[in-house]
Amino acid sequence: MAHPFYTADHEAYRDTIRRFVEREIAPNGAQWEEEGSFPRELYAKAADAGLFALNFPEEFGGITADRFFYIILAQELARAGAGGVVSGLMTHNIGAPAIVALGSDEQKQRFLPDILSGQKISALAVTEPSGGSDVAALRTSAVRDGDYYRVNGQKTFITSGIRADFLTVAVRTGGPGIRGISILVIEGDSPGLTRTPLKKMGWWASDTAELYFDDVKVPVANLLGEENSGFHAVMEVFNSERLWMAAQSTAYSQLCLDEAVSWARQRNVFGRPLIEQQVIRHKLVDMAMRINASQALVEMLAWRMSQGEKIGGEIAMAKNQATQTYAYCASEAVQIHGGMGFMRGVTVERLYRDVKVNAIGGGAEEVMKELAARQAGWM
Repeated sequence: MAHPFYTADHEAYRDTIRRFVEREIAPNGAQWEEEGSFPRELYAKAADAGLFALNFPEEFGGITADRFFYIILAQELARAGAGGVVSGLMTHNIGAPAIVALGSDEQKQRFLPDILSGQKISALAVTEPSGGSDVAALRTSAVRDGDYYRVNGQKTFITSGIRADFLTVAVRTGGPGIRGISILVIEGDSPGLTRTPLKKMGWWASDTAELYFDDVKVPVANLLGEENSGFHAVMEVFNSERLWMAAQSTAYSQLCLDEAVSWARQRNVFGRPLIEQQVIRHKLVDMAMRINASQALVEMLAWRMSQGEKIGGEIAMAKNQATQTYAYCASEAVQIHGGMGFMRGVTVERLYRDVKVNAIGGGAEEVMKELAARQAGWM
């Protein structure tokens, strides 16, 4: 029976991404994680393999594709269990969409070809120390001064914040709240910009930075769209990011299950394989139930988005569903591995460390529940 969502073209793309992951990421992911970085040339290799082009304009190096290609990309990248590599490699997915949505043709031509070819790295800078998930409360200011804006403030937890050549930055150009927010593209070598690396519980291979803007001069030509009209573009980026995180969390959950099954088959306890213990088989089934439910939800929401439905609240719920599934599966996988699951270098140990960021990044779990409640009309 044909799959209701995936065609032969989807499966061909899946094979392409899988081969790239097996060739370029899987053999190196664990080492890069320990080293806390991965080679910059991986961006160009990923671009050449077709990882960067999805849903970007063809005239600038992109390709038109539906949401299911996006899910395939997210989930195939997860197969290597190298969350830090993937999060650092794919930040153009959140850094560049605002350029597409709001940018002029000149701006798109200036920024997108280099990003989509992997020659330049794009990152999104929204979160601030004082606001977290509360985008409407951001304080970083941009004050017009002739042909420039002078930017002052601070951003934190910025993925690819150290490496990025182009920072897509949410700034306050107007009054309080959502109506005073604009988006500027700030180049990484701008005088007055200071970048400090942050150390994390997981995702070690991705660079995460705190950014300081001290009277940074940014050309007015780098303003995306109209002044004070950037908030909704940021929200659209977050919706796509949340669907991506839901898809990836589901795939990481599957990897936890696969690793647990493999270990249970080879590990002997009391003279027989661990998988022959009923309690272990039941754990595996409980993991599979949650994974299947999360996958079905992600795919149905992707289809509904393709029909033009506005389902931000349901995407928020899907993110929570998938990240909670990942947390459950990672914990159970470590438990099934026993003492070995606590050892560095074991895949499930790395996945267990990585899991928590998914309930925070892209919007904290509690904020996702508020968004869902609002869409449901309960408040």
